[in-house]
Amino acid sequence: IEVAKSTSKGIFMSQRKYVLDLLNETGMLGSKPLDTPMDSNQKLMVDDGDVLEDPEKYRRLVGKLNYLTVTRPDIAFPVSVVTQFLSSPWSSHWDAIIRILRYLKGSPGRGLLYCNHGHYRVEGFSDVYWAGSPFDRRSTIGNCVFVGSNLVSWKSKKHSVVAHSSAESEYRAMANVTCELMRIRQLLSELGFGDPSPMQLWCDNQAAIHIASKQGHKNHWR
Repeated sequence: IEVAKSTSKGIFMSQRKYVLDLLNETGMLGSKPLDTPMDSNQKLMVDDGDVLEDPEKYRRLVGKLNYLTVTRPDIAFPVSVVTQFLSSPWSSHWDAIIRILRYLKGSPGRGLLYCNHGHYRVEGFSDVYWAGSPFDRRSTIGNCVFVGSNLVSWKSKKHSVVAHSSAESEYRAMANVTCELMRIRQLLSELGFGDPSPMQLWCDNQAAIHIASKQGHKNHWR
């Protein structure tokens, strides 16, 4: 991880050299870059295309991409998708990895910037790709947490069970990010950076917000 510090702009973290080494190792340095790491219209199936002759190559590359998500939250979702096919990768799964590499080719130096915004407010955002997996109908959650308007935590993970509705799926995602908010608030308090203002949780599903609000009132009066 490369760290650059500036008194005026803050601290910037990236893995530029790691990305360039990865592109060189896979022969993708001369590839044409793409604007997105994944085709939004593509639905990867378990047995789509041909079986890869060297599945270990696929697994090693996915592992290296997983390490890259340390400073690249923009590829967290597509990497979580290709990770689901480690046991038996097919050619379509390999093509999805190549697309991620072509996206990285266009932005090898992208990373995380941390600067002073004058506060330590803690905020969390959650969202769900409901029933997004075409072969098991499970949803994928996505959440991120900001401290002082700086991104400090993020996750993209498939649910372990099938949600019967988008509201149920969104509510589960809210519960997940709430646990992360509490963990970060506790950590900040131990480090002496506590902020007395209430933490904020943002969600775009009105049904899940209503359920969480009703549950909050019930717990308050109990």
